[in-house]
Amino acid sequence: MKKMLLALGLSSALLGGSAAWAEEAASTPTPTEQTTTVVTTEAPAATATVVAPAEPVAPAAATPKLDTGDTSWILISTALVLLMTIPGLALFYGGMVRKKNVLSTMMFSLSAAILVSLIWVIAGYSLAFSGTGAYFGDLSKAMLNGVAFDALSGTIPETLFVIFQMTFAIITVAIISGSIADRMKYSAFMLFIAVWVLVVYTPITHWVWATDGWLFKAGALDFAGGTVVHINSGVAGLVAAYMLGKRIGLGKESMAPHNLTLTVIGASLIWVGWFGFNGGSALGAGARASMAILVTQVAAAAAAFSWLVVERIIRGKASVLGGASGAVAGLVVITPAAGFVGVGGALIMGLIGGVVCFWGITALKRMLKADDALDAFGLHAVGGIVGAILTGVFYSDEIIKAAGVTLAPTFAGQLWVQLEGVLATIIYSGVMTFIILKVIDLIIGIRVSADDERMGLDLSQHGERIE
Repeated sequence: MKKMLLALGLSSALLGGSAAWAEEAASTPTPTEQTTTVVTTEAPAATATVVAPAEPVAPAAATPKLDTGDTSWILISTALVLLMTIPGLALFYGGMVRKKNVLSTMMFSLSAAILVSLIWVIAGYSLAFSGTGAYFGDLSKAMLNGVAFDALSGTIPETLFVIFQMTFAIITVAIISGSIADRMKYSAFMLFIAVWVLVVYTPITHWVWATDGWLFKAGALDFAGGTVVHINSGVAGLVAAYMLGKRIGLGKESMAPHNLTLTVIGASLIWVGWFGFNGGSALGAGARASMAILVTQVAAAAAAFSWLVVERIIRGKASVLGGASGAVAGLVVITPAAGFVGVGGALIMGLIGGVVCFWGITALKRMLKADDALDAFGLHAVGGIVGAILTGVFYSDEIIKAAGVTLAPTFAGQLWVQLEGVLATIIYSGVMTFIILKVIDLIIGIRVSADDERMGLDLSQHGERIE
């Protein structure tokens, strides 16, 4: 009753106020009224009021404006993502190979940073993020043509967006090197990544992250690269491992990691750098970036925990390498979902990811019969597939709404879009990687000689070795 009386009182006050306002408005011309004086010969001059219809005024379009907070965060994130490759991944992989191949393995990561940086500014960025095609970009921004130093991409400089995305391309290529360690020619690797970035990486990036890309328009959720980076690189690595063949002595000689200290340090740097990888993909400093970092930490810890538990049950001991690998598995799984899920979803995804990726580097690896030397496929492709599909299950309606993300009309439809992105990436990356490597093998060969392999790639490919 009180709410009704209060509502009646407010209504009366508003009606009374409106009537008084209308009466006052009737006696005072508005800015849209024109006053005209009409003179006749029979009567004194009279004043007539002619009211011109008011034209609707369109709201001014919001002008993009540089945000220094967003810019500062993406500057930091860019450095963190590069840290993931050099020295992070270089140390992670370098510690897992035999002593005679440490330098060559680390050189793959260093070379990715060198060569991909050049290719990206020459043509890679343009092919990924310019043009209006659904499947491929164009060369309108080759050599960063038209990218002025003060041009904006959202609230950050476009030049910053260029290098932020460059670091993603770098680590994608470096991940592939884990599958081909100990036996691929350095010259073949350099030629391969030069072509692969342009022919494989940039189209998939365009599909998923360019506003005209077909997967982007379909509503596929890939916040930071589950398909673009992890499935893409893992599948390419598996194809390369098949084409290179198994390492000499595999299953007969010891190929145990020569220095797990380096591997743990590398994994730790990767973990820290992943905050820039996922948090930076919000492209701003705000609630979404904060949540992305939080769920990244939760998923990494959950996957490492579930990996260690399963390893303890199956093998009798929880290993240091298992802990490091489990953390990476969790980071991979949460990558496509980081900007879309809450803490509960991240926890479940991490627990599932740790178990599935452990299966990926053990049972699945045996079934595939490929010498995926450092488990690029088992960790990245398997983890990426799990993460991409589970993103369609555990996304938060609240976060999706706040981010203004458009989903498929139904839950089943969204799952299909996620699966569609996974399958398209697997097929395209696998087929194109095979073609590229086949051509290179015909031209210069892709595998070192048996003598060079036994000698070690540090000495045979680079003329150096660790004493």
